[in-house]
Amino acid sequence: MEVLVTPVEQLAALLRERGWMLATAESCTGGLVAGACTELSGSSDWFDRGFVSYSNAAKTEMLGVDAALIAAHGAVSEPVARALAVGAVQRSKAQVGVGITGIAGPTGGSPEKPVGLVWFGFSVDGQLSSEMRRFGGDRAAVRAAAVRHALEGLIARIAPGGKTSP
Repeated sequence: MEVLVTPVEQLAALLRERGWMLATAESCTGGLVAGACTELSGSSDWFDRGFVSYSNAAKTEMLGVDAALIAAHGAVSEPVARALAVGAVQRSKAQVGVGITGIAGPTGGSPEKPVGLVWFGFSVDGQLSSEMRRFGGDRAAVRAAAVRHALEGLIARIAPGGKTSP
């Protein structure tokens, strides 16, 4: 039996088993999750598309995130992360979507939303959930940790008996 050594390989195997496709909606990671997925040969079998929606206007125009939602909660928030994940699925051929929005730094943080704060939205076969994490380090470290967490979060939700709670 082949040993799957990376999160992307694990995710690919799970998606292939189910015949599902993945779409990403990335803000602070700027397409790094999509890039990690498409590094794997054969990813077109399970990766449909990635949206890099860095600006608020892009979130609204590309993914249908309500501008009023952004105005009420801020771009870095649970409701926006969830809306990104839903928008990625609705605007693709995917059954699985991940939305990522955060503050990678070194600027842009506040006491309420410090640098390193990242919200994740997960839409897996109609089940929507979200998580917030706070990562340390510089901009590159925050972005790398967010990519890994997104991949691991998808794996946890797709694997048999996976995490499906809101």
